[in-house]
Order: sequence, then structure tokens, then C-alpha cells
Amino acid sequence: MGLTSVDKIIALQKTPANTRNLCILAHVDHGKTTLADCLVASNGIISSRLAGKLRYLDSREDEQIRGITMKSSAISLHYKKGDQEYLLNLIDSPGHVDFSSEVSTAVRLCDGAIVVVDAVEGLCPQTQVVLRQAWLENIRPVLVINKIDRLIMELKLTSQEAYGHLQKILEQVNAVTGALFTSRVLEERAEKEKEETEKEMLSGDQLYDWSAGLEEADDSNLYFSPDQGNVVFASAIDGWGFSIQQFAEIYSQKMGIKAEVLLRTLWGDFYLNAKAKKIMKGAQAKGKKPLFVQLVLDNIWSLYDAVVTRRDKEKVEKVMTSLGIKVLARDSRHSDPKVLLCAICAQWLPVSQAVLSMVCEKLPSPLDMVSERVEKLMSVGARLFDLMPKQTQELKRAFLQCSSAENAPVIIFVSKMFAVNTKALPQNKQRPLTQEEIAERREIARQRHAERMVTDQTATESHKEPTHSETKSQEGKPSGFSTTAKMTMQDSKPEEEDEQKEAFIAFARVYSGTVRKGQKVFVLGPKYDPAQGLSMLPEGCTASDCVLEVPHLSCCSVGSLYLLMGRELEELEEVPAGNVLGIGGLEEYILKSATVSSSPACPPFTPLNFEATPIVRVAIEPKHPSEMPKLVRGMRLLNQADPCVEVLIQETGEHVLVTAGEVHLQRCLDDLRDRFAQIEISSSKPIIPFRETVVRPPKVDMVNEELGKQHKIAIIHQVKEDASQGRSSTTLHVDTSGLVTLTTPNRLATVCIRAIPLPDEVARLLESSSELIRTLEQVNISLREGKSMDVGPRTMEAIAGLKAQLESLLQGWKWRNVVERIWSFGPRRCGPNILLNNVEDYNRPSVWQCLGRGADDDIAQTVLRYFDNSIISGFQLATLSGPMCEEPLMGVCFSVERWDIQSSAFPQHQDSLEEDSLFHEALADIKLEGSCKTFTPAEGTSVGPSQVRCRPEAASTDCYGPVSGQLIAAMKEACRHAFQAQPQRLMAAMYTCEIMATAEVLGRVYGVLGKREGRVLHEEMKEGTDMFIIKAVLPVAESFGFADEIRKRTSGLASPQLVFSHWEVIASDPCWVPTTEEEYLHFGEKADSANQALKYMNAVRRRKGLYVEEKIVEHAEKQRTLSKNK
Repeated sequence: MGLTSVDKIIALQKTPANTRNLCILAHVDHGKTTLADCLVASNGIISSRLAGKLRYLDSREDEQIRGITMKSSAISLHYKKGDQEYLLNLIDSPGHVDFSSEVSTAVRLCDGAIVVVDAVEGLCPQTQVVLRQAWLENIRPVLVINKIDRLIMELKLTSQEAYGHLQKILEQVNAVTGALFTSRVLEERAEKEKEETEKEMLSGDQLYDWSAGLEEADDSNLYFSPDQGNVVFASAIDGWGFSIQQFAEIYSQKMGIKAEVLLRTLWGDFYLNAKAKKIMKGAQAKGKKPLFVQLVLDNIWSLYDAVVTRRDKEKVEKVMTSLGIKVLARDSRHSDPKVLLCAICAQWLPVSQAVLSMVCEKLPSPLDMVSERVEKLMSVGARLFDLMPKQTQELKRAFLQCSSAENAPVIIFVSKMFAVNTKALPQNKQRPLTQEEIAERREIARQRHAERMVTDQTATESHKEPTHSETKSQEGKPSGFSTTAKMTMQDSKPEEEDEQKEAFIAFARVYSGTVRKGQKVFVLGPKYDPAQGLSMLPEGCTASDCVLEVPHLSCCSVGSLYLLMGRELEELEEVPAGNVLGIGGLEEYILKSATVSSSPACPPFTPLNFEATPIVRVAIEPKHPSEMPKLVRGMRLLNQADPCVEVLIQETGEHVLVTAGEVHLQRCLDDLRDRFAQIEISSSKPIIPFRETVVRPPKVDMVNEELGKQHKIAIIHQVKEDASQGRSSTTLHVDTSGLVTLTTPNRLATVCIRAIPLPDEVARLLESSSELIRTLEQVNISLREGKSMDVGPRTMEAIAGLKAQLESLLQGWKWRNVVERIWSFGPRRCGPNILLNNVEDYNRPSVWQCLGRGADDDIAQTVLRYFDNSIISGFQLATLSGPMCEEPLMGVCFSVERWDIQSSAFPQHQDSLEEDSLFHEALADIKLEGSCKTFTPAEGTSVGPSQVRCRPEAASTDCYGPVSGQLIAAMKEACRHAFQAQPQRLMAAMYTCEIMATAEVLGRVYGVLGKREGRVLHEEMKEGTDMFIIKAVLPVAESFGFADEIRKRTSGLASPQLVFSHWEVIASDPCWVPTTEEEYLHFGEKADSANQALKYMNAVRRRKGLYVEEKIVEHAEKQRTLSKNK
């Protein structure tokens, strides 16, 4: 096919039924970009000879050097099948785990996906991840089994063995898809059962249904099977690929068997009975060659044997004659046999034809979008689609119709912003000159030459003044050389500034309506609520009207529209619904992703589902301090250009970059240095995150000897002595049981705190539910302030579910009724630590009060004590930076056993109260009662700190400062001492590491893992290959340079995949010193053997500028040996 014009693509954009939006997904190095090259070559954009070598969609220099894709890039292709013409918007995505966020941005914009699997390596970790991402976004996948040539050339398999191997790969992929399908069916079943149970409880009849719901669920079109037409077998590097349909059509003409029959029997346990001239079942049982091997694979194997292995020219000629193929003489005479092979295959089984015809047949068009996917996209957070405003629900029809009509609302989703050099924009490119322009420029050049001749003549003459007529004649001439030179000098400076600029283009898709250049639209933030927006805006309001201040809603006009063509951009005037496009001029309004619409009723789309967690941090500074503003600007641009990176400024003033992994970090630093900041920068060693926790007291010591009670007491006394150093013993007391009692400096308040380790499951649950806990906290604050917060029933169910899970995990006498007594979560009020209220005479409102709203009057009437917030603030500060190395705490429960506060600490005058204006009347009857002067509000009114705000500073500020501040500091210190009174441990961030290696390098892989504190979980041999899959866990702190070392030690035969997994307690005690006789004997008096936890702790303390206790040799003596003294 020749090169397709832009006009042709613009015309095809108007027929959504023949448009396909698809992405290519796979594990790293499985051949995505090579396959994309073959598809691009079919449109004449690149030469078919360069397909697989050019890697056209890898436009970055570092992508070409490393040989991996780092960003998703799109291209529009034209494909003609019969009398139908199709437009394919193809997005190539990365396979490396560090760039899985780019996969998420690609998947959101597509309706289908090509999943590529390496025929040798089979199903790999990242293949499972991309299948899951495609499933979560409700997009339909098709399968390409690539690199089949490796089965022939590398593994030297026979066609029969290769068939068995391909069957296993299909089974593995279908097993992953089946597991995803089963989990969804079971979830739906559980929801249905819950509804039925509620109905039965109301009616009183109880019926039990034991079926799981899987029997009725239709999964016939779910799995990959060659006879369904959703599998292509290919070798993209050699340029061939086929589906069973192609061979069914070929053999139906040759053998006289119906194509439908061949289509059903070519894949499976069928064989050809030559005598009976029938296709029969049971090839495996009867030891016959399956039909697929006999009719398909044998032909390909014999072609490779003739062309590549034996180079049999006669047989090659015979094959070419039988296939009716003619090859150029230079190809047949080429020294590399692969050139001839590619030339034959490109005509016999072109991979582009097989893949593109499968895509057009099997993948849905934008018109076929299912309503389930639309509802999922529009139901942001915990809001149900059915509870949204009526105008919002009506937009669902616009989605499903995918209409480009004038009255159709414009709905666009921007999945990411990507930076392009301003020179690469179509409006800034040099266009070819017309004949008139060439003639005009020639005339200007002639005039300049004539002018130059005149100036040369005047220079040679004597220094007399020019006559009036000469001056006049020079003035009358057109713009000369001198004026042009002046203009060039003046314009050079702005051009230099423009050269440094990066233009941001939004990578987007139009779901409804037609977007036009200069059109006014709304940009909807992720927290925008359409119900609130519609109530605040006048009816029929559009983006071109003057818009009131609506939260999370802004107006902007669409800049330039671009057709994305890989490395090129083509400018467009308008883009109809169902197409992928680039939009310019939105960088001021969109940071990373957003929903853009012409209707304020449109809800923001659900946020992108990122698989990789940013974990690797580095601090960055410019080499020359004067260039700091450039670095800040560069980091802002980088933050916008990368969907996964995070940019922070820490309390210390450090500029920190958080990335997904080592390769991602290197790419970000290169971008910052060369594109965005354009300055020399220096980066710190990676900042490794740790967590601090406490554990149960160990039962054995470091030499596995049982600990006695006396020894335990000795340790606690030792901790107590350490803790009370430099502090008056009258303010701090540490009990032998670990209870810490601390009094404020002015002796007005006392708190007793105990630290208890939380079970691991609870800490993990709290960490994974941080968003839900944050919502719970917001609801509680609004309840205390008397405001109503609109929370969906799904959110309330999730909160109730969290409470039930906590109750089930916190069992036993020690945790009795503990969930009801939770005071706060921390740090930042949503972390994996708990503050417990065990104060006897203080019944504060529960954090779960939103669940019992309206049902329990007691909850409404409970009130907060004075300085309640100070206790919470002290707890938040303590959990944010622990005593070991100022890292956040995890899995610690602080129980407040006693909290005494003297009456003199409270305000003495009613005048010092600041009442909330909204509740002035409701709080008129407040009386001060008892020694604590607790407020009793009007009936049914819950009183919070913001309703009754007291200013204790007015009455009780002394030389130690306000009481609230003293209490915060006391609470923080008490928590720290309580933490230190328990056995403390560091928690390290851990990677899950999957390594594929051959048997001969297995020992070296284990050696590298052992050196880096890795732990192998299991290993298994991949069936049908000599590859081993090793699954291990590795501390993030030890992971830097790990991939390079593995590759060096194994000569490139093993490559690891690192994904952040969990936090793990480091077993060794960082503060351990030998105390028993056995420990002295085993470790020596100095106990200077390697302590991993202490090494990590000291490294963090040193980086933060904290005191590090290290033994330094002051007076060293050279050791003298007997042999030296002789």
C-alpha cells in the first residue's frame, strides 16, 4: 500500500464504524515495536526492509540506545479490506515495569488491544499485568504469538514439538484471563447475594443457593483460540504472520474441503486421513500428525530449512514457483539468507495483513462501547451512576452513540501531557516553497546584490558626502540588505528564547461530539461534582459564557489540534468523535490528566489505574546555585510531562524526585538535564524509605538461648535509664511494663502512654485503606462542624466493611472493644498507626460515628474534652518521625491509659470562648460543669472543637508557652519514649523480583541475590524450555545496580523484573548489645559483626544530619607479629 495522505485520514475519521482504537501490550522485549514497525511499513511510512531495525515509534535517543520503549506513542494507519476502508489509531506502549504508567495512559484511550507474547519465553510477569490492565478498562484483547522463528533457529524444535509448545502458551494466557473473569463473576455474585439476603430478612423467607454463578456466566467469547480468529502466529522480525483463516482459504481451494470445516479443525486434535480423504478426530491417541502441523507448521519449517539452514537454491526456487512468488535478484544473491527469507515471507504471509485483518474483524469500533464501561468511567470515586443528576445520566447516550453532530456534547479525556520541541510543531516547520515564492526570493536576492555593488562603489570613492539624488535613489529602493540584517539582529533574541521552549500536547480521545480549533470547553478537575456544578451554574450555561467560581471547574479554549503520526504531527481543524488526537494550548489548565467537556453535567472520569508505585527518591540540586529557578521550572515541566513521576520539596528544603525504578530515574534525570532545565544538575544517592515499628519481646536471645525474667527487666531498666537522660525524672517515668508517664513542664497535664505492636494484617489493611480513612476523617470533621457531607452509600458500605475487617483481625482479650475506642489514625490522619482512648472517665465520639448517624442519640450527645486536638496533633507528630532515624512509624498502637489535666489549665472566663456564628443559638445554653468544665450542648447537637473553640492561651499562657503547645510536645515525647520502651525494629521496603535464567547461570543469579540480602521464595522450570523462573524478594536499599550486575554476571542470559511489593521487618535489633555470657562468647565484647538494621539506620541518620554513634580509632598501634620481631 502506498503512502496515505492526511486528507484521506481526515475523511476516514468521520466514519466511527470503521475506526479502531487499539494499543500493543506485552512484556519487555517481546517484539511490540518491531510488530508496530511492520504495521507502519504497510502504509508506506517506512521501508519494509527497515521494519524491525528502525523502531520508528521509539523516537527518543535513549529508547534507541537501550532498545526498549519508554513512552507510549500513537500513529494513524489506513487499511483496506475488500471494499471497506478502515482507520486504525495504533498506540505502542512500553513493556518495562518502570514505565507501566504509560501503559495505563494508552489503555484508557483504546477499545481493543493486541497482546504480544514471545513464543520462547511464554507468559511473563508483565504480560499478566497488561492483561489485567486491559481487563480493568473493559477493552477487548487479541493475541499475537511472536518470535516463532526462535523455536526453529534457537530451540531447534520439530514442528510437532512446537505445536505442543504453542498449545501450552495459549493455555497459560487463557488461565490468566479465566482467573480475571472468575473473580469478577464471584464479586458480582457476592453483591447479588447481599441484596437477596437483605430482602429475605425483610420477608422472613430464607432460601440457600450454593451455586457460585459461574455456571450461568457466558465466557464463550472470552478466551483466545485460533479457530475463533483472535490469535495470530507471527515472526515480526522476519516479516511473516498468519491466522488460521488464511490457511483455511488456501487449502479449501486446493483440497476441495469447505473453508468452514477447515477453520474448525485446523487447530485441535484433528488429523487428515489420506485414504478416506476425511478429517478425523484423535490425532494424539492414534499418533498422527495434527492438521495444524501437517498443513501449516511443516511448510514454514521446510521453508526455513531450505532458505536459512541448508541454503538449497533448487528447493527455494521450487518453493517460490509453487507459491507464485517473484523475488528481486539482489535479494536472492544476498549473503544473508534472512534477506531472502523476508522477501519470500513478505509476499506469502505478510504479518501486517494478518494482524490488521484480525484487528478490523475482532476489535470493537467506538460505536460498540458497552454501557458497563461507560458507567465505570463516569462513576468516579464511590459515587453510583444511578445517583448522579439526570443531565449526567443522559450523557451516557452520547457516549454510546459516539455522535459527531453539532448538538452532541463534546466529551474528551486527556490521559497524559507530553512535551514536544516547538520546532517539531507543524506550524513551525519549513514548508516547500511555491513557484511564486521562489521567484520573489530570487528578485530580493538580485536587489541585495545590486545594493551591495552600490555600497562597494561608494567605499572606493573619496570621503565626500553623497548627493541628494543618490540618497533619494537609495531610499526609493525596496528593503535592502542592511535593513534585513538589522531585523535579523533584533529577532535573534526572541528566537533563541523560543528554541528552549517545550510545547505540551495533550494525548487525548474524543468520546462524543466534534472538537474544533479555538472552541471553548470546561476542564473538570478530579474532585468536580456535576450536581454541585449544575446547581451553581445557570441552566443552559456553556463554556463561552462568563462562568461563576465553581470548585474544580475551569474554562479554556482549545488550541491547535494534531493528528499523531509517530514522530510527526499534522495540524487539523476539527476532530470528530471516536478518534485519538493531540491538543495544544492546555498546559496551563491540565497537569497530568483531566476530563474536558462542553457540558458542566459531565462527571470527571475515574482516575487512571497505575500498577507501578513511585518508590525511588533522589534529592536534586543545580551545580551552580544561581540556576535554582531554572531547576524549579524544569522540575515543574518534568512533573507535567511524566504521568508517574512525583516532585516534592521536603521540610529540609531539598527538591526531591520520586520515580518508579532505576531506569525511570535515569530517564527523568536525563530529561531534566537536557530538555526541561537545560542545566548541570547533581543528584544525591537514592533516598531509601524505611519505616519504624515495635515487635513483641523476643523469647530467645541472639544465640537462641531462652531469656529469663531478670534479663528482660534489666533491658527495660537500661532503656529507662537511656530515655531519662538529660530530662528531669519528675516529669518522666517509665514503668517496667513499658508504660510511660509524662507531665508537661508547667505540671498542669499528665499523660500515660503505652506502645503495642499491631498485627501485620492490620497494618497492611490500614495502609491499603488510606484513601477510605481520609474520607472517614473528612466526614467526621464535617459532622463536628455541623455541616452535611454528601457521601454515597458505597462509601458508607466500604467504611462499615473496614470496621468489620478490623474487628475480625483484632481478636483476643487484649484487643477487646478496641475498634470502638480508636481515637485517631496516623500519620497525616490516615496512616497505618492507631491512637487508642483507654482513659476511664473520657467517652469521646467514635471515629465511626458516621455509621451510627441518626440511630444512636448517645453518640450525638458525647462531647470532646478541652485540648483533645492537642493529643491527636502530638500523636500525628510522633508517628510522622520516629525516634530511631526520624522515619514514619508503621503498625504501632499507642494506648492513652491516663490523661489528667488540672482545672487551672482551662479558660477562667466565659468571654474567652469563641463561638461559631452558625450555631450561636444552639449553644446558648452551654453550662460549665465539674472540675473539667465539660460543655453540655443543646439536645441533638454534637459539639466539636470548631463549634466551641476555646483560647486557653488567653488564661493559661506561662513561661513554658501555651498549654495546648506543651501538651502536643508532651504527647509526642511520651509516644517516642513508649516506642523506645518496646523492642524496636526497622522495616525495609521490599521488591518482588522475578528472574528468568538458563540452568548454566542459575548459580551466579543466586550468588548476586545472596550478596544483596535477597531471599528466594520459589523457583520453577518453564515447561518445554531450559528456562528457570526464580521468584525472590529483595530490599529496595540493595536494588541499585542489581539489574546491571545480574546481566554482567550472567553474560546477559538473565534479566530481573523489580516491582514494589510490601514492607518487611528486618529481624535484627539495631540497638542490640551483648548482655549474656553466651552472647559475649559468641559475638565478642565489641559485637562489631555486621548488623544490617544498624547499617541502614546509621546511613539514614547520617543523611539527615542526626547524631550517629560510631566508634572511631583514636590511638592505633601497628600490630607486631613474632616473625617481624625476629
